[in-house]
Amino acid sequence: MADATDTILKAMKKAGKPIQAGELEKATGLPRKDIDKAMKLLKESGAIVSPKRCYWEPA
Repeated sequence: MADATDTILKAMKKAGKPIQAGELEKATGLPRKDIDKAMKLLKESGAIVSPKRCYWEPA
């Protein structure tokens, strides 16, 4: 799962703005279930934050 979390963080940084999980799916090519699991881990560790509902960015 570490690879997925790294990939998601890189995609978020590259986007340069808060991004939705669906956009991450298109940007990374990862399956949505893997994105959801990785984002849960990132949220719990404080690596990503939500500036507005359903949008995420690196902390």
